[in-house]
Amino acid sequence: MLATNAQELTIGASAPKLLVTDQDGESFDLGDSLSSGITVVFFYPMASTLGCTKQACSLSEGYMELQSMGVEVIGVSGDSAAKQRKFQDKYSLPYTLIADTDLRVNEAFGKKRFKRQAYIFNDGILVWRDLSAATGKQFTDIITALTALDLVPLSS
Repeated sequence: MLATNAQELTIGASAPKLLVTDQDGESFDLGDSLSSGITVVFFYPMASTLGCTKQACSLSEGYMELQSMGVEVIGVSGDSAAKQRKFQDKYSLPYTLIADTDLRVNEAFGKKRFKRQAYIFNDGILVWRDLSAATGKQFTDIITALTALDLVPLSS
């Protein structure tokens, strides 16, 4: 259950420091992953549903471009590690998926429930957020934000 006093992450906030579980059931240090470089964290309500699949695949299709810019991607939902692994395998998602079954990540971001959202961290500091993230155009929205923030060069 989420705490009722969870504070929403605002621009300039430090990245949450949590040990969480990835799609393989392994421990994943979210704080360490967000502490250096540029990382996109996106939340989706449920793996393998239409909108969530579009959102995840949008970032997967643009993953090589993001990687070439030094950008990492992490997906988060309340699904089990096994369901996250199945989702990752079915759609060939090349990035880490977090199984937030206890909703600690959700709470650390100040969310009261799972909603489609996206965040960009630069060296452990939140620099952008989209509290009503898109489905099929999530990658485009991320590129637009990265460019506007001067975190990556303009696309050619």
